[in-house]
Amino acid sequence: MTENPLEQLTLADLRRRTSVKWLAYPPDVLPLFVAEMDTPVAPVVVDAVRRALEIGDTGYDVGTAYAEALAPFARQRWGWAPEVASSRTLPDVMVAVTEVLRVLTGPGDAVVVTPPVYPPFYGFPANEGRQVVEAPLTPDLRLDLDTLEAAFARATGAAAHGTGPGSGRRAVLLLCNPHNPTGTVHTRAELEAVLALADRYGVRVVADEIHAPLTFERLDPGAPGFVPLLSVAGAERAIAVHSASKAFHLAGLRAAVALAGPGAADDLRRIPEEAGHAVNHLAVLAHAAAYREGGPWLDAVLAGVHRNRDLARTLLATHAPAVRLQPGKATYLAWLDLRAALPGGVPAAAAHGFVLQRGRLALEDGTRFGSGGAGWLRLNLATSSAVLTEAVERLGRALAG
Repeated sequence: MTENPLEQLTLADLRRRTSVKWLAYPPDVLPLFVAEMDTPVAPVVVDAVRRALEIGDTGYDVGTAYAEALAPFARQRWGWAPEVASSRTLPDVMVAVTEVLRVLTGPGDAVVVTPPVYPPFYGFPANEGRQVVEAPLTPDLRLDLDTLEAAFARATGAAAHGTGPGSGRRAVLLLCNPHNPTGTVHTRAELEAVLALADRYGVRVVADEIHAPLTFERLDPGAPGFVPLLSVAGAERAIAVHSASKAFHLAGLRAAVALAGPGAADDLRRIPEEAGHAVNHLAVLAHAAAYREGGPWLDAVLAGVHRNRDLARTLLATHAPAVRLQPGKATYLAWLDLRAALPGGVPAAAAHGFVLQRGRLALEDGTRFGSGGAGWLRLNLATSSAVLTEAVERLGRALAG
């Protein structure tokens, strides 16, 4: 049994790091906001990078090595065989998403998002001159077909309940699968329904599936497993982007791969060759090693996160009982509802600043995730039980005044 990677480093060890998690706030602030894990890097990844450095394998990346490593991982974990030949290796998930948006849409076209959702889903399309159209999740944080239909109609200029786009405007649904920050795992039936609706309105579907390895069906009997978008009926013209960076603590060694349904392979070919010039060959080697040999390490991380999810629930009941923990089924991120816990006079939109100032605790500000995020904070569970305990105690003290 692999030792729990989340329990291998002390807070003093972690504070030696120089990434954004540890430099964004003063040293007296406990940071559990950004999606960086408090683990060492998987030994198989360290070995792969060391070997590359020892032989000077630090040149330019080429070929489909990334997708070739992902394919057996995907078959084993999800029963899905990605199409390697048409894949495109790109520097990063959001870079890949942006390149796909440039192919599928033009300035002024719309990108539909489902808030509360990963904040770069707003910034990156907007920087490309695309309109961002919101289709909020339901109150129980699932995809809402009626809201999506209204958003598709608005995005394309079609009449609601119509049979296709009425203005010729192009649009993309940018889907987070599994969903960040809520931990929602979309079901096959939900994805099929979304794809059918998108096809009716001429909307293309692009999925960020970076959190795909982080589901808990092996630990929770009956919990939903990840459903790859491209494995779903109706996904022939869809595109999905994968990366090992979140699941294997490799945000500083970024790489990603874009994959296409058979009707979208030509779209990936239209991404200019220059888009891949910034691919980090060392990062591709690291990600490939993670996919090929890092399964036991990943399973140990998942077991640790699963325990921390239960621990967080227990700690909140003791120290901050008015805070509601959204019981996500994926990711190492917990979505916390503070709306009923904030002292009188503190507006929901000020939750982040209030907890930061009163508790010296940095969680991710829910307002950054779009509509529905005010009064919510995102907590990173990929840490030690000691750090998590300290974080919830700080949260409780802040809310208690």
